[in-house]
Amino acid sequence: MAEANISKEYKTVSQIAGPLIYVKKTEPVGYKEMVNIRLSDGSTRRGQVLDSSDEVVVVQVFEGTSGIDRDASVRFLGETMKMPVSKDMLGRILSGSGQPLDGGAPIVPEKELEINGAAINPWARDSPSDFIQTGISTIDGMNTLVRGQKLPIFSASGLPHNEIALQIARQAKVRGENEEFAVVFIAMGITNEEKQMFMKEFERTGALKNAVVFLNLADDPAVERTLTPRLGLTTAEYMAFDLGMQVLVIMTDITNYCEALRQIGAAREEVPGRRGYPGYMYTDLAQLYERAGRIKGKKGSITQIPILSMPGGDITHPIPDLSGYITEGQIVLSMDLHRNGIYPPVNVSSSLSRLMGGGTGEGRTREDHKGVSDQLYAAYAEGKDLRGLVAIVGKDSLSAKDRKLLEFADLFEDRFVRQGQEEDRSIEQTLDLGWELFTALDLDQITRISRKYIEKYLPKKA
Repeated sequence: MAEANISKEYKTVSQIAGPLIYVKKTEPVGYKEMVNIRLSDGSTRRGQVLDSSDEVVVVQVFEGTSGIDRDASVRFLGETMKMPVSKDMLGRILSGSGQPLDGGAPIVPEKELEINGAAINPWARDSPSDFIQTGISTIDGMNTLVRGQKLPIFSASGLPHNEIALQIARQAKVRGENEEFAVVFIAMGITNEEKQMFMKEFERTGALKNAVVFLNLADDPAVERTLTPRLGLTTAEYMAFDLGMQVLVIMTDITNYCEALRQIGAAREEVPGRRGYPGYMYTDLAQLYERAGRIKGKKGSITQIPILSMPGGDITHPIPDLSGYITEGQIVLSMDLHRNGIYPPVNVSSSLSRLMGGGTGEGRTREDHKGVSDQLYAAYAEGKDLRGLVAIVGKDSLSAKDRKLLEFADLFEDRFVRQGQEEDRSIEQTLDLGWELFTALDLDQITRISRKYIEKYLPKKA
């Protein structure tokens, strides 16, 4: 069937709508099959089959449909899109379609892999475990990231999620000997200014040598935006499962990706789902997120940090809502903390890492990790509650113990949450900082930690 298609060109374009063209009277073609489109002036563009039936084939055009008319000829290539991959990709900056942006030579592939990947057999999946250190205390200490996990960051317009993404990309590391670590950084729908910032920061800090960077711009076609994460994840799968590396995939901004899905859905005149997004958006996001994980018998792993800006800061919006069902927790950024000048503005009260237990404790981080995390959560929650009470009755009405909890909440935000963009804290520094904060409390207020750990780690008051 493929050979028959390759030998034929069709001049049966019947309709052009947004990034889509409709081709009539073709022979049978496959879903996601690659397409070459030759325009009247002799130039060519690439496309992919989005939908097919007995009557018409819908093709999405990667470079946009401007200039295409009904005289254009369409050739079906009989194969799906492939990503050329090589270990030499480390240190490269690529466009959203996988073309070099850094002035370097084209990638000489060791393999060409289908960008849609293959679903990991549930029986072959291994449980996510082992600690990945990001250098950010609110993540490492209280919402720990483990290998093979999907842990999204929920942000909002105006919050520094790009800066946090860059900081994690610079600082992330696995602990252990003979472990190769790489970052695949995927940016979607970014401005040219953001592109320059990302490129400059990766090169300035030296983080680029262990990273592959994909940059899709806001003025690139929406169709390309749906391909960019798949190109990046295919690269990550090659590094993890062929080369045995521990790979961290950072994707920003998933909201821009979903907007591209909505734009293509509108061009196809699909019946919209919640808030105009396609009804299949849950399935589409799952196809991206579920490419994270570990496989039994394979040394490597893929860990994901998808970053999404919640429209209007609404956590019930379909994008964060559906992402929350698929992923294993979330890191939530706070506008209030950001207004108070605290970076990174992580709201630990709303954040959660469901797989934290698999990556913490003796032999992975430190024996006191869980107790320190639980106590920080408990004392901070009580201190925040007391802020509301103080607004009503005043600070003088509080008991001495309550005043210490109120002070603890301020200290926690100012010393534990707040850290510099260039500040890379080890997990030991993070836990020791927690113990320093506990000296602001009475001993009988430290109720979530074993007595033997209190005797071992709590600094003695002068």
